[in-house]
Amino acid sequence: MNYRTDIRNIAIIAHVDHGKTTLVDALLKQSHIFRDNQNVGELVMDQNALEREKGITIMAKNTAVMYRDVKINIIDTPGHADFGGEVERVISMADGCLLLVDAVEGPMPQTRFVLRHALDRGLVPIVVINKIDRRNARVNDVLRLTQDLFLDLATRVDQLDFPVLYASGKEGTVSADPSISGVDVAPLCEAILTRVPPPRVEDGPFQMLVSNLDFDNHKGKIAIGRIWRGSVAPRQPVVCMGADGTFTSHEISGVFTYLGLARLSTEWVEAGDIVAVTGLKEVSIGDTLSSPERIEALPRIKISEPTVEMTVCVNTSPFTGREGDYCTTRQLRARLFREMETNLSLRVQETHSADTFLLKGRGELHLAVLIESMRREGYEFEVSRPQAITKMVEGTLVEPVEQLIIDTREQHVGVLTEALSRRQAELTDMRSDGNENVRLEFRIPTKGLIGFRNTFLNATRGDGVMNTLFLGYEPWRKDLQSSRSGVLVASEEGKATTHGIGNAQGRGVTFIDPGTAVYEGMIVGLNSRSQDIAVNVCKEKKKTNMRASTADIALKLQPPVKLSLEQSLDFISEDELVEVTPHSVRLRKRLLTQQQRLRAAGQRNDVK
Repeated sequence: MNYRTDIRNIAIIAHVDHGKTTLVDALLKQSHIFRDNQNVGELVMDQNALEREKGITIMAKNTAVMYRDVKINIIDTPGHADFGGEVERVISMADGCLLLVDAVEGPMPQTRFVLRHALDRGLVPIVVINKIDRRNARVNDVLRLTQDLFLDLATRVDQLDFPVLYASGKEGTVSADPSISGVDVAPLCEAILTRVPPPRVEDGPFQMLVSNLDFDNHKGKIAIGRIWRGSVAPRQPVVCMGADGTFTSHEISGVFTYLGLARLSTEWVEAGDIVAVTGLKEVSIGDTLSSPERIEALPRIKISEPTVEMTVCVNTSPFTGREGDYCTTRQLRARLFREMETNLSLRVQETHSADTFLLKGRGELHLAVLIESMRREGYEFEVSRPQAITKMVEGTLVEPVEQLIIDTREQHVGVLTEALSRRQAELTDMRSDGNENVRLEFRIPTKGLIGFRNTFLNATRGDGVMNTLFLGYEPWRKDLQSSRSGVLVASEEGKATTHGIGNAQGRGVTFIDPGTAVYEGMIVGLNSRSQDIAVNVCKEKKKTNMRASTADIALKLQPPVKLSLEQSLDFISEDELVEVTPHSVRLRKRLLTQQQRLRAAGQRNDVK
């Protein structure tokens, strides 16, 4: 067994907004990867538009920097629990992990989730307490909490012996002492070279585990992974071993390594490095590529099961085909099944209806990001309300349960506790810092979390942060009672008028502006009472001889409530759908006409 002393492979672990991507920026810029006059901006690793808008890392990515003639391969992992599958599939490429912890918030749920996987795989940890320049930083308390976290999760004694560094990712500085200001990120690079073991290299012919996939219009599929044995070069024959045990033969057409943001073509790469290879027509994440001389499969990547599901179907509204480029069942099916090739946490199943598919993921955000991506690509479709996935275990119906951690102000504790008690949540811990800030921890079924985000934002007036961590499955408790009011439903097709919306606002809150095209069955507002009401928002004021031409100008409307895609998924009930197009997100009833809805309600009453 040999070692590649000129390479280190590390994964960066951090919770959302703990400064992981900012610190990677500093590593890239201070390693002189870019030209002096090159404008690369901020958060250079978050190149996806959705990542920049939401401020989170969604997809795991590879980059590399050079330090003292040693190549440091960096695996940037997502920080949100809903994208934990991205972490599970790429963490196998690393030998060490960089754990970033916010100097104010301390270890968070996702930190525990990813660190557990890293320690189980034997990765050597380095702790970086970031944002020590914040005014309310509590470095000593956070260090103590981090040590407690390692005591809970460590599988070996030596994992408790980890170095601790103190950083300001925004300033691009790292130091070994929080009382001494850092100059650059050199102490971090030194710690990586000193503490992270070099990759082990096995003797024998080529062997590589595919941990990620990319696609290029000219090169086709690009398989990304770490070489565990041997070497690879262009025009080299390889065998791909799939999940079903089948073998397919291929020839490598291109070999690439990483440096900075670039993918560099090379003629030869040895074991221990992370590479991207092309020329493989049929390859999936988890497949093993090996030399025909010695065909051996590596253990496949294990991904946790999804916990939330929803249906996706072609658009059946009267406005179908007006705004989208891809509207057919064939196009929708191809896109969803193509997503499964790279999104291992996702499951897509066909249903009894040819134009309806069952989509399963790790959480509401996981599914919402896919829906938003498809919308921006030009797809037009409809989705249902997310539901928790249940299953039978030894004859007992069980449901997923999660830990909910809320950081907010003390004044919001009462309303949050009351709202969560109706969602079958159990308060397990409550701590205050003495400055009217409080942390609440709940044990809650996943079905109770669906639709809670809007309630949380309204209850805290935006002054709070919520995080979740999947705990496991427990026996089904009981159905939740809906607390949402009824909705205002358009009674006819046309364009909304000021007069019609003014009348609707007498019933509740509206979602649309004057001039918005509506159709019968489209949801245009929230009723102030529990039942649904059909309203004519297209109604025009009758003209009379006594009416001045400027009479409507005096009518003042309340600004409409604009729901985002995620808010729309939280808002709808079981008899409603979200119509998603490249230009619009509309809410609608499954049954569009009032007659159909009344008939269905009568049938339900007859069954009862």
